[in-house]
Amino acid sequence: MLLTQSTIPIIGWIATLMGFIMKYIYQGLDSVGIQNIGLCIIIFTIIIRILMLPLMIRQQKFTKINSAMQPEIQKIQKKYRGKKDQASMMKQNEEIQAVYDKYGTNMTGGCAQLLVQFPVLLALYQVIRKPPAYIPQVKAAYMTVVNALTGQSGYIGKINEIAETLKSSYVSTLANDATSNKVIDVLTYFNSDCWSKLADAFPSVSDTINTASAHIVKMNDFALGINITQTPGWHPSIYWIIPILAGLFQYLSFKTMQQPDLGDNSAAGMTKSMSLTMPLMSVYFCLIMPAGLGLYWVVSAVFQCIQQIAINKYLEGADMDAIIEKNREKAAKKKAKGRKSLMDRLMNPGADSGQAGADSDPSRYSSTGIKEIANMNLKKMSGPSGFHELDPEAISAKDIDSLGEISKNAYLVAKYEKEHNARGGKK
Repeated sequence: MLLTQSTIPIIGWIATLMGFIMKYIYQGLDSVGIQNIGLCIIIFTIIIRILMLPLMIRQQKFTKINSAMQPEIQKIQKKYRGKKDQASMMKQNEEIQAVYDKYGTNMTGGCAQLLVQFPVLLALYQVIRKPPAYIPQVKAAYMTVVNALTGQSGYIGKINEIAETLKSSYVSTLANDATSNKVIDVLTYFNSDCWSKLADAFPSVSDTINTASAHIVKMNDFALGINITQTPGWHPSIYWIIPILAGLFQYLSFKTMQQPDLGDNSAAGMTKSMSLTMPLMSVYFCLIMPAGLGLYWVVSAVFQCIQQIAINKYLEGADMDAIIEKNREKAAKKKAKGRKSLMDRLMNPGADSGQAGADSDPSRYSSTGIKEIANMNLKKMSGPSGFHELDPEAISAKDIDSLGEISKNAYLVAKYEKEHNARGGKK
């Protein structure tokens, strides 16, 4: 394994698999006389987006179902608005869960797809940022330079000196005993000017450096004079076309995506603001990241727009009643096999211990389950000894106000149980 490959668990493993895809794409292009990493990134991005299409469809199905559920959920929330007592809050949770059961989904229905996509995106970042780590032919071109410099007095110091002129956060200072792979990590971000300075600094191997660097620059040049290893930065240049296109297509992608009808509330306002903030974030990141990552961002946004339009047409013609019924059948099969949703496991862990009927009634969520969730949030309030039992007297009113909804529920349950026990179990 190359030292420059990611070694982070899960992310590194996914990056290794994606690296194989990138390598074979490059080899395929090389076989027809094309050695261009930018084109490689475009094809790679399209393949990954196609592979992730099933997750996108599931996510959009959940969004469409969620949109159909919102009127019922909002009606329940309006019904219990202003009621903060334990009984009302528990009843509201039960009624909302009943709506999710009616539509064959759950509160975490859209989370699974996002959880899967997150490490995939991080792995993509690793592969696209470090082509030499995953494409042997690209690494070989850089190794020609490294082998020529090995043995030259002060070559590490000179590389560091030239790298400082790039003023890039992606370029780290090399140690005197840096391995060849670490040296390549820095050389990856060298532009034509840097290569010229390096060749001038070592005249005895300048021909080798010039020949190898010319090949490297050619591999990294994409189009319109854009080199994928360079960062657009804040000075106007042809490189600005990448962040502009990234922001534009990110906005179009967001607009084509079907959003649930959240009504006139804070969630709806947040969704609308995201349609502007996300494209602006795309522009910002593409300004400070190497152009290769920006190229991925642009292609991904363009392809996502096309995918989204196709998915929208598919879902518009789909029978929602059939989709909901299919969801309910899947949920019933999971329950029959003893498999519970993430929300079920969080809210009612007592069902795992074999309590009769605990899994058959979605409205039966034990206070123990809620308390176990709350313990994670309350532990930091309880001092160094940890929070082993929910004690209503152990936390202040200020702390209670800072709790999330689940922890507030837990506090109310604990308070109720303590008062109930103090009365000898009498209601």
